[in-house]
Amino acid sequence: MVLRFFLFAGAFLFLSCNTAERNNPDDPESSNYVGNRLSSSSPVKHSSSSTVVSSSSVAVTSSSSSSVFKSSSSAAKSSSSAKVSSSSSKPSSSSSVPPSSSSVAQSSSSAAVSSSSSKPSSSSSVPPSSSSVAKSSSSAVVSSSSSFSNPCAGFVNGTKREHYGKQKEQFCDPRDGKKYVYVEIGDQTWMAENLNYDVSGSECYNNDESNCAIYGRLYNWTTAMNLPSSCNSSTCASQVGTKHRGICPNGWHIPSDAEWTTLTNFVGGASTAGKYLKATNGWDYNSNGEDKYGFSALPGGFGYSFGSFKGVGDGGIWWCASEGTSDYACTRDMRYTDERVRYFNDVKANLSSVRCVKD
Repeated sequence: MVLRFFLFAGAFLFLSCNTAERNNPDDPESSNYVGNRLSSSSPVKHSSSSTVVSSSSVAVTSSSSSSVFKSSSSAAKSSSSAKVSSSSSKPSSSSSVPPSSSSVAQSSSSAAVSSSSSKPSSSSSVPPSSSSVAKSSSSAVVSSSSSFSNPCAGFVNGTKREHYGKQKEQFCDPRDGKKYVYVEIGDQTWMAENLNYDVSGSECYNNDESNCAIYGRLYNWTTAMNLPSSCNSSTCASQVGTKHRGICPNGWHIPSDAEWTTLTNFVGGASTAGKYLKATNGWDYNSNGEDKYGFSALPGGFGYSFGSFKGVGDGGIWWCASEGTSDYACTRDMRYTDERVRYFNDVKANLSSVRCVKD
C-alpha cells in the first residue's frame, strides 16, 4: 500500500513538472512558445492577431464610423444643405413662383401691353396709312401746286436768247413760267420786253391773245401797282413803297419817275432817247429805232377805261410807280412821230404797258 502511494505520488509529480516545463514560453515544445506567434500556422495566434487587426479594423471602422460620422455629418450637412437647399429651394420656389407669377403677370402685362400696343400700333398704323395717303395726296396737291406755282424748275436764269437781233440773257417768272430777256443799261437792269403776267384787270390789245404774245398785257395803274381799285380815283401815295414791286416778278419792281429819268439821261436825254430805245422793227411809218442799248421798246398801244383800244404800231405808253394826282399817275411814252421819250400824267383807269426794273 505504501509502495503504491509513493509510486502514484511520484507519477503525479513527474507529470506536473512536465506540464510546467511545456508551459515555458522559451520551450519550443511549449504551447505558448513565442516563435509560434510569427507563424501563420497558428490559428489561435493569427486569430489573436486578427483580433488585433479586427480591432484595428474596428478602429478603422471606428475611424470609418468617424468617417461615417463625418459622412453623417456630411449627410447632416448635406441634409442641412438639403434643408437649406430645400429651404432655399422653397424660397427659390417661393420666389420663383412670384417671379414666375410676376413673369406671368409681366408676360401677361407685356402681352397686354404688346397686345395693347399692337392694337394702337395697328390702329395707329391705320392713321399713318391714311395720314400717308393724306400726305401723299397732300404731296400730290403740293406737287401739283408747286408745279403750278413754280413751272421754272430746271430753267437756268441767265440763259441767252436772240431778241431783236441781239443775244440777251433771260429769266423765268416762277408764277407762270414766262421767260423775259433783260439788259443792263448804265447802273440799271431793265426787262427788254413788256410784262405779260395775266391778272384780273389786265387785257390784251383788242382782246386778242396774239397781241399779248408780241406786246405784253395792258394794265390800269392800280392793277400794275397791286393796289386797291379805289386808288384809281383817290390818292394812295402813302401806299407806294420804295422799289414798289406791284405785279412785277419777285426781285423786280415798277420803275419810279426818277428811275425813268435816270434811263433817258443815260442814253442821251429825253429828246432823243426814243431813237436809241425803240426796237429795230415793229414800228409803223418807218419810225423804228436803233435799239442801241437793247431796250427794244415796242408800240403796244393803250386801252381806255371804257373798253376800246388805240395806237398799236403807232406808239407805246409805260406806267411809273409815282402818283400824279388822285386820278392820274406818271407815264412815259414813245411815238412814231419823233424820237422823244415824253413824260405825262395819264388817267389811272386807262390801260398801259409795264416794264419792270431789277431791285
